[in-house]
Amino acid sequence: MPTISSPQTTTTEPVFDTAIQRRKTRPVKVANVTIGGGYPVVVQSMINEDTLDIEGSVAGIRRLHEIGCEIVRVTVPSMAHAYALAEIKQKLRQTYQDVPLVADVHHNGMKIALEVAKHVDKVRINPGLYVFEKPKSDRTEYTEAEFAEIGAKIRETLEPLVVSLRDQGKALRIGVNHGSLAERMLFTYGDTPEGMVESAIEFIQICESLDFYNIVISMKASRVPVMLAACRLMVKRMDELAMDYPLHLGVTEAGDGDYGRIKSTAGIAPLLLEGIGDTIRVSLTEAPEKEIPVCYSILQALGLRKTMVEYVACPSCGRTLFNLEEVLHQVREATKHLVGLDIAVMGCIVNGPGEMADADYGYVGKQPGYISLYRGREEIKKVPETEGVKELISLIKADDRWVDP
Repeated sequence: MPTISSPQTTTTEPVFDTAIQRRKTRPVKVANVTIGGGYPVVVQSMINEDTLDIEGSVAGIRRLHEIGCEIVRVTVPSMAHAYALAEIKQKLRQTYQDVPLVADVHHNGMKIALEVAKHVDKVRINPGLYVFEKPKSDRTEYTEAEFAEIGAKIRETLEPLVVSLRDQGKALRIGVNHGSLAERMLFTYGDTPEGMVESAIEFIQICESLDFYNIVISMKASRVPVMLAACRLMVKRMDELAMDYPLHLGVTEAGDGDYGRIKSTAGIAPLLLEGIGDTIRVSLTEAPEKEIPVCYSILQALGLRKTMVEYVACPSCGRTLFNLEEVLHQVREATKHLVGLDIAVMGCIVNGPGEMADADYGYVGKQPGYISLYRGREEIKKVPETEGVKELISLIKADDRWVDP
């Protein structure tokens, strides 16, 4: 699990990535963290404690934040949960620090959302559930009058929340889920990315009419192709409408284990490579703390965040002159607490120096029983294999790039 030296704060200057040309988005402030606007991609997760459990929720939020989760989400299904969040916020300030919190509000949540907006930094609503639309099994069409009636009801319930967030300088996430589209959208567009996008646009336009723009958008689905299509279409529609809101990326209900991690990466990474996405969450059916390393691994692999050592290692073959798997483990255990270094462990001289050319340091097998240590492309010394890891640490220390664990 990576150790993050310090979460993003207001004192951090924007970091503009050069390898990936990110989509230009407006900066959205969530307490002392900024989503979009060229700032580093923000890592999020969600506690699984009942929000009524004040002590448990505070502990869960703190655990996540201490390992690098920059924004933490909590569920707020009732007014009692909304009131509890006020205590949670206060206790965090007293016993730890002020962590950016997002309240998840569902199911006709206007009163809950209005109350919880006083206590958190961002409110997340689902357009498909915010105003209940009772399905009619015999419906053959939605008339313009019905659309207008429901639109007016949505505006009536959304306006107080938007005004409250606007006046407090807080943020709103319009989080559309493929599995909970409103009846109107399902009837009009089917169970499609188009319906997801139009749901978001409807809510965005109400916010804009109220002079509120501190908005983050998410298009989530449990199927990767749907999630990818919805996010890409959302960006296309926003471009057409001159909107520049940041996107929150994630595959919802991804599952657990290797498959959950692979599924999440399959959805998040392609969009980040296209420059789409300003904040991410990996949704695993595991302890929330297990999500954070996956997020940072995705960002590290794409060159979007540098939070741990990047290890370059060959897969081993008949030319390998030492036990590559064992040596890589030894090198990793000795250096995994460092941040920002690239270290290569290569089994032989054939591909080693070329493949590791971009690494800060290299550990290469050149003859039986000996390894060569490199600084970048330059060979520094040849040492007995038994002394390799110790000598690598000495080299890093000599360059003043070592910190004690």
